[in-house]
Amino acid sequence: MLNIDIEKNGNGNELTFLLTGRLDTTTAPELEEQLKKEIDGVEELVFDFADLEYISSAGLRVLLSAQKIMNKQGSMKVINSSEEINEIFEVTGFSDILTIE
Repeated sequence: MLNIDIEKNGNGNELTFLLTGRLDTTTAPELEEQLKKEIDGVEELVFDFADLEYISSAGLRVLLSAQKIMNKQGSMKVINSSEEINEIFEVTGFSDILTIE
């Protein structure tokens, strides 16, 4: 189960995804769909993982494709990720690809 809350600033150029639950094979397509809908014109993309319990390879793929888009149009960062999720980023090498704060 994944809950996705989306916050946009007034200009619509800053977008934050607040994810709660599990980002896995079942829920990753939903996030991907939301991203495609919202990402046009966004200069700063933020993923807030404060309430994310788990991320699978399917979730990592969504982050990677978002990063590729944002490399062309702005910046992307992951904030408030748990120790477990940071460990997954380390092991997979995503800590070198993503900006994690």
